[in-house]
Amino acid sequence: MAGNRGKKLAAGALAAFLIALPAAAQQGAGPAIPATPGPGEARPDLARFRARADAALADAKAQRSFWGVLVVDAATGETLYELNADRYFQPASNAKLFTTVLAMARLGPGYRFHTTIETSGTLERGGILRGDLVLVGRGAPDISNRKYPYRGTAETDGPPEKALAELADAVVAKGVKEIEGDIVGDDSFFDNERYPPGWEVDDIPFGFGAAVSAIAVNDNTLAAEVQPASRSGAPALFTVEPWPAFYVFDSKITTGAPGSETRFDLAWEPGSRQIAVSGSLPLGAKPARLEFAIQEPAEYAAALLKRLLEQRGVRISGQACAKHAPAQAAVAGATVLAERLSPPLLEVIRVVNKLSQNLHAELLLRTVAKVETGIGSREAGLKTENDFLKGIGVEEDDVLLNDGSGLSRANLVTPRAVVALLRYAAHQPWGEDFFSTLPVAGKDGTLESRMKDTPAAGRVRAKTGSLEHVRAASGVVTTRGGAHLIFSMFDNNSRLRGKDSVAVFDALCDAMVEEIGAAPVKTP
Repeated sequence: MAGNRGKKLAAGALAAFLIALPAAAQQGAGPAIPATPGPGEARPDLARFRARADAALADAKAQRSFWGVLVVDAATGETLYELNADRYFQPASNAKLFTTVLAMARLGPGYRFHTTIETSGTLERGGILRGDLVLVGRGAPDISNRKYPYRGTAETDGPPEKALAELADAVVAKGVKEIEGDIVGDDSFFDNERYPPGWEVDDIPFGFGAAVSAIAVNDNTLAAEVQPASRSGAPALFTVEPWPAFYVFDSKITTGAPGSETRFDLAWEPGSRQIAVSGSLPLGAKPARLEFAIQEPAEYAAALLKRLLEQRGVRISGQACAKHAPAQAAVAGATVLAERLSPPLLEVIRVVNKLSQNLHAELLLRTVAKVETGIGSREAGLKTENDFLKGIGVEEDDVLLNDGSGLSRANLVTPRAVVALLRYAAHQPWGEDFFSTLPVAGKDGTLESRMKDTPAAGRVRAKTGSLEHVRAASGVVTTRGGAHLIFSMFDNNSRLRGKDSVAVFDALCDAMVEEIGAAPVKTP
């Protein structure tokens, strides 16, 4: 019963959170955040919160880290607590807040991505296509088997190549039986920069560091499942989907003794198609999942599309290849043989924020740039983002971003900038929808396992962030005392791991929920 009651409170609190904002503020960026209240305005509830917050941050395990915290009243902007609020921090995935708010503001929650299969050739009687068949990517994040909308857990339906297979079916339904030309993956909608500066070489082989491309089939990843054999010492079973033949996998993973350590090692040189995996999985262990990033997304998509068409009986004389930017202007009058519209942008952003999906955030940044400027590049996206932030009153020097996902180690933001961004979002007509995309404490997304059975469960919505030595959380809170808060917290230069790495964040959230009440009404 407590869980159900918390769910109802959270839903109602989010609506109240927006209703509580001044009507004038809902039409713009909102007023600037005033200074911390003076001594004559001291409140017992804030004193209690400050005592708990200071104690949590003074813990021996947290003392050697560099912390930044800002908590404000959502309706008034009054600063309730701050620590290093104007200092720089690596934001990790809190950078996605800037990307997703920008996308909501500039594209709108109903924006849809458009993917097509086109040809400039001629489809003759008998089903012979004389010319190339071109898969044209425009940054769609949904060319996979992911189920939309996200409903509290990441669900899939069918094989990973499902969306591309449906496009292949549509081509066959047009009567195409033979192609005298190549199968082309055209990702020239975006600039040909696969990895933003500040990404590390260790990120590139894995799914969270997938290469950026206007074509993103199955999130530009291959998933490997590793199962122990029936006896110790035997090779483990190693399978890859959706289609592994684009690469050459060499698995030397063995089945270890019962209760032994699980470990995996990867040898994969950048640009190579030879992937060597070694390690051990204990006898009787559950299957393990490894996610490898496709380093040449457009080439892979073209090769997979060729294979899917051939499986459907289409004869193809040409090869699979890619077309990258800078590219020649498209030939006018291309015939569209198949097309796909993505779910609305709001549902795309829900996946980005709930699951902290790096590639999708990068696609959003470049799509905004393409729509706004005609240039689908990271640089154009960041320039558009900087102009946007200036327009809503975020100080120019408070945000230094190099990518859209937060994977870059060159990113820097201040807690004050994040709070100002979230206050702006709360004042917009789409504000309630946007905050619904953030993980809910103890309920879903990256906060599903945190703050369960605590005062903060169901009352905190926050985007988390995590890199080596970096932790972050920013979002909104509805307290037991009826206060609606916006907060941003960062922990940099940290050696904390596991439960210790999030314990201080969770303690601060619990303290906010339990101690801070609604601001007292001031009589004239």
